[in-house]
Amino acid sequence: MSALTALKLVALKKPVHQPAIVIRRNKLSSRLWEQIQLAKGQMSGTPFVLMKFRSIKDKETGVRKHVEVPKRIKPWWFQTEEGKVCVSIRYGACTIELAKGKPSIQVDSAEDLIKALETVKVAVEAGDLDTQIENASGSLKAGFHK
Repeated sequence: MSALTALKLVALKKPVHQPAIVIRRNKLSSRLWEQIQLAKGQMSGTPFVLMKFRSIKDKETGVRKHVEVPKRIKPWWFQTEEGKVCVSIRYGACTIELAKGKPSIQVDSAEDLIKALETVKVAVEAGDLDTQIENASGSLKAGFHK
């Protein structure tokens, strides 16, 4: 028991269910992390490959097996005619408006792109974009109803 005395013991349990907005924040935060890693990879010249598992049925035997395949990650940024880089934050198929009528962030270089993505990631984790995430989630849900 002497080894446990050095630890701080508490009477808390892991919550069974997280609020929906926390799940959505985590989802957007992980997608932003992927975009940051993709931008860093393009800057350094090394490809960023994220792997995922896919279930494939063998045609001859009919047995299903899990195969690891690369996940396709599309960049959220594009280059303008002036040579600037613009990035739009996406939640699913929807583009999130960061301000009224302004869905894109314009930056000068790839380093600034990474800084902008990290800033947005911090804002998402802090809960600053909760209303925009809720609106995007609601419009995505509406597309599934008949």
